[in-house]
Amino acid sequence: MSDTGLKQGVAKAAPASEQAIEQPVECLKGVGPALSEKLAQAGIMTVRDLLLHLPLRYEDRTRVVPIAGLEIGRGCRICCTVVSAQSEQGRRPSLFVRVQDATGTCGLRFYYPSAALRNLYLPGVMLDLFGEPRPGRNGVEFYHPEVMPEVVSEGRSEAPEGDQVQNPGGSGVALAGLSTPRLTAVYPALAGLAQTQLRQLVVQSLGLLRQATLIEHLPRPRGDITLPEQTVLACGLSQALHIVHQPERLGNAEETTGGQAEQVSLAHTSRSPIELAQDRLALEELLAHHLSLLRLRRQMKSRHGFVVDAEPKLSRRLLDALPFRLTGAQQRVMQEIRADLATGQPMQRLLQGDVGSGKTLVAALAALDCIDSGLQVALMAPTEVLAEQHIESFRSWCQPLGVSVQLLTGSMKGSEKKAVKALIASGSAQIIIGTHALFQKDVLFRQLGLIIIDEQHRFGVGQRLALKDKGRQPHQLVMTATPIPRTLAMSIYADLDTSVIDELPPGRQVIQTSVVPSKRRDDLIERIAYALAEGAQVYWVCTLVAESEAVESQAAESTATMLAAALPGFNVGLVHGQMKSENKRMVMQQFKAREIQLLVATTVIEVGVNVPNASLMVIENSERLGLAQLHQLRGRVGRGAKQSYCLLVYDAPLSQLAKQRLQTMRESHDGFYIAEKDLEIRGPGEVLGVRQAGSLNFRIADLQRDQHLLPLVKKLAAAATPALESELSTRWLQHRMQFVEV
Repeated sequence: MSDTGLKQGVAKAAPASEQAIEQPVECLKGVGPALSEKLAQAGIMTVRDLLLHLPLRYEDRTRVVPIAGLEIGRGCRICCTVVSAQSEQGRRPSLFVRVQDATGTCGLRFYYPSAALRNLYLPGVMLDLFGEPRPGRNGVEFYHPEVMPEVVSEGRSEAPEGDQVQNPGGSGVALAGLSTPRLTAVYPALAGLAQTQLRQLVVQSLGLLRQATLIEHLPRPRGDITLPEQTVLACGLSQALHIVHQPERLGNAEETTGGQAEQVSLAHTSRSPIELAQDRLALEELLAHHLSLLRLRRQMKSRHGFVVDAEPKLSRRLLDALPFRLTGAQQRVMQEIRADLATGQPMQRLLQGDVGSGKTLVAALAALDCIDSGLQVALMAPTEVLAEQHIESFRSWCQPLGVSVQLLTGSMKGSEKKAVKALIASGSAQIIIGTHALFQKDVLFRQLGLIIIDEQHRFGVGQRLALKDKGRQPHQLVMTATPIPRTLAMSIYADLDTSVIDELPPGRQVIQTSVVPSKRRDDLIERIAYALAEGAQVYWVCTLVAESEAVESQAAESTATMLAAALPGFNVGLVHGQMKSENKRMVMQQFKAREIQLLVATTVIEVGVNVPNASLMVIENSERLGLAQLHQLRGRVGRGAKQSYCLLVYDAPLSQLAKQRLQTMRESHDGFYIAEKDLEIRGPGEVLGVRQAGSLNFRIADLQRDQHLLPLVKKLAAAATPALESELSTRWLQHRMQFVEV
């Protein structure tokens, strides 16, 4: 099917039974042109789109907490009476309101209060509010709590009618508010739209959903479906939407939809109604995503690309010049890539390899094969640090062969950029390495035959699409140093063939990893001084650039100052993402040249930095990082002949998840095992680094949480009809179909 035909197929009219939710959002009360425009910017154009704008999390506002029972940092609801209110001056003027109930007192604080707000909080006024208690100037305080109803005065509510609860303040006055048996949904933020507005619009949308009969595209439970799968498939789509938007606190699935959808028996599952509803929606979204990638794979296989000469000359010359031989895994992967390039169909291949496995060399060999056939190659890196690392490697390998390798980044001077762009347009530049600058409109390639995308998940979908469109069906090689478990790779990259370099070069020593409490910082600095005196170089990684009140993390700037004072005989450098590119480049060059012995850095050095003499890595606040990121950072050492060490510094006390992650880092150096453990313990370090997988941002699916659904996704995809594929694409991907071909 052509691109045009595909889009026409997706945009077809909705079934009559679903027309109630296919109406534009303007049909909802309170949605005028301005609000409609804000919603459209977020891809919300119809009532259905709003129903699929799913909650991120829930707040329990069903239970009133006495003030004496408040827990710092835990959102809660209190019912109280205003004792006093006073304006306070300072760097930020504020209104401080003292409130009480029968068990104690606390404060409410509102910054930059209006006159109307000051007049609202008068002594004796009774409040029903929700917020997060935090330590403040005057004890426990709520900062800008959500008041529900806004005011209850003299026993009469000025808010809309609602369920009544007894005021724990002791006056016996009933309060109206959100004393509902339901949890309160918290939605992904939309610019210029408050959570209360979103909730009101969703309530209206659920009313229209009750008027519709959603077509169930997934099959009903069959004999070849296992018991847990039967439970997921038995949950109807309409029922699942009601549950996730308005979940009962302690209710069951039958109560949630008011009898509008088929009932689901939970007798044979341990999952709650919310989890079951999430499973049902995630299953359908994952299936839509998977089918779209399979369609892309079929389309790509039907097209004609460049045929690359199967008798490489330049790559053979490079291999002859190297002081080592390729590993067996590298040789196998090269054969797979060459087989793709020789077919005449555009290659779509994912190259996975652990830290230090030699992916970049394989990419360089593939690039030389394409240059042998008169094609240009573009390598896109997510950061300038990584792009400059690649330019150094590619020039050392390719320029002695007479191949022109050029760099193009956003920080280059205008005259430099203009000169490089001219070389690209003429074809004189054969390998072009860069960042986002590569897909600017005025960058024109003469014969772009191969795109190498490093760390693909760090790029936006539109960026990758823009680069692909600069060539006539170019081959694509996607590289990642973040090992992805096979079950995930098959779903995330269903449009790609997968190659894995699962072997490290011989002679690599295992990095010794230790876990160190931050209270032993003096011992740690003493060890660093000894290592520096022995001629080693050291990384010290921090998670922040500057001090933050919100996160108790040692900042890079203050750490560099502290270490420079503690180690006066050595040069301490600093590099972080907020520095100018020229300054970062200069510091990194000084570190590589051993002019700097200790480099303090943020996670900007996570990928691409190669300094063989660096043999000690200190990671501050390691308990805050995910396993994948810790593994990537550790891979910056162990690249030379010296025994290397990684010290994971943590602040006590450790959560159970943090303990599991650090224990995994101590026990294993296998990136694929670490990725599997990352999924197993569900830590914060997502396998893909960001909430973006393949070519789509998911609305509800989470590849860590929902991996148990992937076998069923593949089973359903194998039996899917073209009609099912089209219907699911319409439902889940309608406004994003232009991004499927990436």
